[in-house]
Amino acid sequence: MTTTAQRAPVLAAERPDGAPVHATLILAIICVSYFMVILDNSIVFTGLPQIRSDMGFSETGLSWITNAYVLVFGGLLLLGARAGDLFGHRRVFLFSLVVFSLTSLLVGAAQTQWWLIGARALQGIGAAVLAPSALSLLTRSFAEGRARNRAMAAYSAVAGLGSALGLVVGGLVADLVSWRAGFFLNVPVGIVMMVLALRFLPETERRRGRFDVAGALLATLGSTALVLGIVGAADFGWSAPATLVPLVAGVVMLGSFVRVERRAAQPIVPLRLFASRERSGAYVTRMLYMGAMMGFFFFTAQFVQSVYHWTPLQAGLSFLPMTLVNFVLAVQVPRLLERAGRPLVLLTGVALTTVGMAWLSRLGLHTPYLTGVALPMVLIGAGQGLALAPLTSCGVDGVAPADAGASSGLVNTVHQIGSALSLSILTAVAAAVSTGHAAADIAARSGTALTGSAVLLALAVMTVLILIVPSRATRDERFL
Repeated sequence: MTTTAQRAPVLAAERPDGAPVHATLILAIICVSYFMVILDNSIVFTGLPQIRSDMGFSETGLSWITNAYVLVFGGLLLLGARAGDLFGHRRVFLFSLVVFSLTSLLVGAAQTQWWLIGARALQGIGAAVLAPSALSLLTRSFAEGRARNRAMAAYSAVAGLGSALGLVVGGLVADLVSWRAGFFLNVPVGIVMMVLALRFLPETERRRGRFDVAGALLATLGSTALVLGIVGAADFGWSAPATLVPLVAGVVMLGSFVRVERRAAQPIVPLRLFASRERSGAYVTRMLYMGAMMGFFFFTAQFVQSVYHWTPLQAGLSFLPMTLVNFVLAVQVPRLLERAGRPLVLLTGVALTTVGMAWLSRLGLHTPYLTGVALPMVLIGAGQGLALAPLTSCGVDGVAPADAGASSGLVNTVHQIGSALSLSILTAVAAAVSTGHAAADIAARSGTALTGSAVLLALAVMTVLILIVPSRATRDERFL
């Protein structure tokens, strides 16, 4: 709970011409735009077998289609958040929609491996600017309490549903048209969102300052180097120079990033954000949780196509048990938060996801879909529906207005960087498994990777218990 002085100011919901706008419309514009970004994070998964066949990607090379996007997305999120503070979040939000729509065209038109990976990286730039601006507009438009809890639940439901529905949409267009069609769909959606944002979104105040370019570069390059080293381990081994050099470089650059942020007059990541145990716990938990979920989507989508020999559309539809349960529980989160409290809802969500992932990790060549995939997905969907909203709130509540953009950027940064790092680790571990038969290889690798995801989730449960639950209880007692 925060004092009135600590709360971020609530934007007046007015159009540029002064006409009032209902808060629901602002929330809808933000959520649909963010949905488009999250959708592209997963829409590619059901098209991976087609992409591998069309362009000749290796198993580890295939992971770069996802990593190129999430690395740039995560690495530049902090700079994107700072841009919103300096130039106004509405203006930056519009710019990001233009970039994201144009680069989606490039992805859809890709003809070579490097073109596709490069276009995905450029697409990540647009996403890196859009996501923190969307979250900042949301937190500034809805005061802490019931209004923000409801808005955050909708925003978090978009994150969960975007990931799951991306698989269905990706499978549908890959089956009926091509994996490319999903990216072309972003263009008309982006144009509609630009028109609505221009007309209805309120502008935020612009703050004087400058960019922490050194911090942004060190964060991005350090994360990229770590992922490059981890992916290289699958091809060259952990002791090879091609693995060790980027790993060491990544650690050095990230260490330098912390030193730069301590000394910077206007740091891209104010280290005071980590003073709260609750927020720090939320960052660590989100990194572990989303890393586990990225492995889940990446490997399960390939498993059902390679082992069951399902079409991309069937693969996308196979995630419906998770999607439906996710949606049902996500819309109930505001009511549950009022009745049970944030720590209990969050802990229950992460624990349910852990149980579901451990169950799913028993995948094998002869695993039946209903009991081996669909039922575990129900638990995973229930857990994600419960966990994301309180986890997001823990990461942004209680910050000073001047840090609103930075805290929003940091929430999204740990989300994406955790996804990229974890997927690289899981891919490297899974690549070491070989049976000599293509379908059996996919089954064995999927089971191994999902076991790793279950371990990450178990660590997330421990983080919630150690950092978030005690700190939240102390905070609530202080304001009784």
